[in-house]
Amino acid sequence: MKQKTPDRPGLDGGICVAVALPDTDSAIAAVKPLAGDIDVVEIRLDAMQQFSIPVLCREMTHPLLFTNRASWEGGLCRDSEEERLNPLLEAVRQQAAFVDLELATPLQYREHLLAEISGSTTRLIISHHDFTTTPDAAALSAILRDQVASGAHVGKIITMAHSHLDVLRVLHLQCEAHSLNFPLIAFCMGEAGKLSRIITLLLGGFMTYAALDEEQATAPGQLTVHQLKEAIACLSGRASIT
Repeated sequence: MKQKTPDRPGLDGGICVAVALPDTDSAIAAVKPLAGDIDVVEIRLDAMQQFSIPVLCREMTHPLLFTNRASWEGGLCRDSEEERLNPLLEAVRQQAAFVDLELATPLQYREHLLAEISGSTTRLIISHHDFTTTPDAAALSAILRDQVASGAHVGKIITMAHSHLDVLRVLHLQCEAHSLNFPLIAFCMGEAGKLSRIITLLLGGFMTYAALDEEQATAPGQLTVHQLKEAIACLSGRASIT
């Protein structure tokens, strides 16, 4: 089944639910109750013990993002880079909407993935995660510009926030991304970063991530889908008054 990209003007943001469950059937079942509240489903292949990419692409109606996060960037995959890349290549062949690859991945593997993507409907998200801190403004800008130069279609910069100043630096990246005409996912992890997961969409961020439920968070400070929807409704003035 062809996985379409989100039907949103200018490729602007949506809610992506991160699914890190052990197998294909449990991933499909978990997403069904949230069908009306999400735009994209991230399949965390690195967390799965068994998966079938063709079945996931056939059975899920939402656009799919496949991630096989390396252990050296906070994920669970300890395979060689070649082995880690293979499921992403399969996702491209199955016409998944997105695949995620870390900016720090050796160039030869990024080029291989981009070559497979060329001429397909799949879009590459090139990502950078810092689970410890938030770099200064100059370092964040350099990461963004490296992502633009990488050939990716979308950038993703996620850091750990320890104060509101960290959050402001990361959110400010949307200004630079806009000037470069480069869709960007940018927000912060941790307690201090929770608000940025909401605000990023209102500032033109491409996408934000949410958990299936409070026990299924894939990153520190990640809100559930329902929490995120309620917060966005409040901030945009669409909340119901009871």
